[in-house]
Amino acid sequence: VFGIRVGVSINLFVKTGRAINYPTSCGRGIPAPIRNSEISRLITDGESSVPARIFYYRTDDLWNKKQKFDFLNERQHIGNIDWQTIQPDTRYTWLTEGLHAEFETFIPMGSKATKAAKDEGEEAIFRLYSLGVVTNRDILAYSFDFKLLQERVRTFIEIYNSTVDRKKRHDPNASVESFIDTNDSRIKWTRQVKASLKKLELSNYEDSHFRTALYRPFIQKYLYFDNFWNEERYQQYRIFPTPKTEMENRVICVAGIGDRKGFGCLITNIIPTLDLAFEKTQCFPFYTYDEDGGSRRENITDWVLAQFRAHYRDEAITKWDIFHYVYGLLHHPDYRERYQANLKRELPRLPFGSNFWGVAKAGQRLGEIHIGYEDVDEHQLTFIENREVPLDWRVEKMKLSKDKTQLVYNDFLTLDGIPAKAFDYRLGNRSALEWVINQYCVKTDKRSGIVNNPNRADDPQYIVKLIRQVIAVSLETVGIVEGLPELGVPAR
Repeated sequence: VFGIRVGVSINLFVKTGRAINYPTSCGRGIPAPIRNSEISRLITDGESSVPARIFYYRTDDLWNKKQKFDFLNERQHIGNIDWQTIQPDTRYTWLTEGLHAEFETFIPMGSKATKAAKDEGEEAIFRLYSLGVVTNRDILAYSFDFKLLQERVRTFIEIYNSTVDRKKRHDPNASVESFIDTNDSRIKWTRQVKASLKKLELSNYEDSHFRTALYRPFIQKYLYFDNFWNEERYQQYRIFPTPKTEMENRVICVAGIGDRKGFGCLITNIIPTLDLAFEKTQCFPFYTYDEDGGSRRENITDWVLAQFRAHYRDEAITKWDIFHYVYGLLHHPDYRERYQANLKRELPRLPFGSNFWGVAKAGQRLGEIHIGYEDVDEHQLTFIENREVPLDWRVEKMKLSKDKTQLVYNDFLTLDGIPAKAFDYRLGNRSALEWVINQYCVKTDKRSGIVNNPNRADDPQYIVKLIRQVIAVSLETVGIVEGLPELGVPAR
């Protein structure tokens, strides 16, 4: 159980029979160890003046499974551990090391209260936000090849509807499991689909539900965007309800609460997936719509527009300017470094920086190249061709050299001269270029036998062009981030 890098805790709870009185002060620094002889008295003390106590001990993050078990075997008893007392802060956070109190005074990007509000209480930047799409059947619902995806969708809908018919004819009240074949790789029987089968609901094939989605950074795939066959669409049907809305809407995607890959953000104008580059990706759009694409509404609140105009004493600030400011500030290295602990525990909060327009203009340019990456000028690389094999633009699996200056594209071609700085633009646990290398490969799904093939017959050199464009985008991104104005927010 301890042979993993994910945090694991052992918890012992003692019920004292008295009301809990959590301290409201925010603990800072490393608390002093408490003497083991005091543990029994503090746990059993029934006087109301003694608040509930939390005792804490942390092992080394780098310990392996054996070291952790050796520690437990050596200690044997809770009295043999040098406990420290800790106090939760006002938000009931136990471990407050690295947290900055001023973060709580910044404006939240979004909040549950604002999300639920009708006309009042909109004290956040964005009114609505949403997780990315979850299909629970990515290999069946996504594809680089549009025609192959259409065939797969038709197949699993036919299998499902025929199962509904059999259940109706034989025994409508029988258990779902007696009618389904979980070994059939052409369909995946998830919770929602089983629930629909139980209710004998039929599914319809809809051409209009095929959409383009951002599957990973700078990697687009076709998606069957359907409430029946996507386990959760969340609010994406209100953000990109129709292809037409992709022409005007923009959404800032950020790492969700508790992300272990590190904070990051990426803007897009198409449907994003939950695992875009971070865990539990949260999406903040500029516009929201009805499900048919009508009734377009600005998603940035009037309240925050008034706040920005008042703070900077500038009535020229628009909601688009605030949107760009948010995207620029989320890239700021000082912001990310200083508040990295806070950003793991809650959604971003944005301060009023010292140079609004400098950050907003940087954010606008970042948005332009991150969305329009297929239109940027390609970064020039040296093509090293192997004349002993025929000319070929097809990719099987690309590989970087040890020094990352070369990319072996295939047996025919090696790309040389990759700048080291290109790898400084990171999204989650990979650089933008490494995401492209990771995803643009031919891979066969073990369960279904479906071949993931990113090569384009109609544009054989697309992947080579994409690599050079993503390098260009990465270099410009790093340059913009390095040139951002000082944050101008005093630490407390």
